[in-house]
Amino acid sequence: MVLENMEIYNLFDISFDKKELISFVGGGGKTTSLFKLSKELKSKGKKILVTTTTAIYFPYKEEYDKIIIDSSSKIIQKLINIKNETVTIIGSRVSKEDKLLGIKEEIIEEIFNKEIFDYILVEADGSKRKPIKAPAEHEPVIPKNSYKTIGVIGLDALGTKINEENVHRPELFCNITESRINDIIDEEKITKIIINEKGLFKGTSKESKKYVLLNKMDDEKTKQNALKIADLVIKSNFKVDGIIAASMKFYDGFRAEKIIK
Repeated sequence: MVLENMEIYNLFDISFDKKELISFVGGGGKTTSLFKLSKELKSKGKKILVTTTTAIYFPYKEEYDKIIIDSSSKIIQKLINIKNETVTIIGSRVSKEDKLLGIKEEIIEEIFNKEIFDYILVEADGSKRKPIKAPAEHEPVIPKNSYKTIGVIGLDALGTKINEENVHRPELFCNITESRINDIIDEEKITKIIINEKGLFKGTSKESKKYVLLNKMDDEKTKQNALKIADLVIKSNFKVDGIIAASMKFYDGFRAEKIIK
């Protein structure tokens, strides 16, 4: 393995020559990672759409240039004249909990096909701010033409117990990882949730490229934990296009290293 410090768009092999729809699933930093990527793409002169098929907490004003809330298909018409170097957010409505609720995946697919934006970034999963999760039957909700799927796991899950406090849907997590409630989460269990067909990348199309983002790499210990997980994933022969260890903190800068086979 080789480690390289890279810009965010390089971590996910994003090309400036083609338009992409990218979905984020899992837990432990999806929203932060998504908005950091959108900011970087905007700085490159690109036009970005941010949305969700589930729900996200209402974004801070500094994260976007324009926000449109509309639950109808007429929302597409409102997007046509958006300028370059902008981040636009769309949602269907705002909940009582101040969450921006999602758009139907069919509408996102239609927007992408009209090539209005250079990049569409979709939060396609919910985790109730837990660092790790197992998806329920109805999760995640990934648009069919998603070119890349980024599966996020918080490394701060390591060493914690499998319970409601640390894991979103702990019973399902136990089923997938062959564990019991209150067992300790280790690198092997995280690897199982990554590679299992009912785990992190559940519902991802065969055509979509898969990237694992091991977030909250805050020190040398968590870096070594990330390397061990990556090694286990590689040895499992699970097909993945990139494994990234990162610290995608909201207010600070970020640091990330791409683990290359």
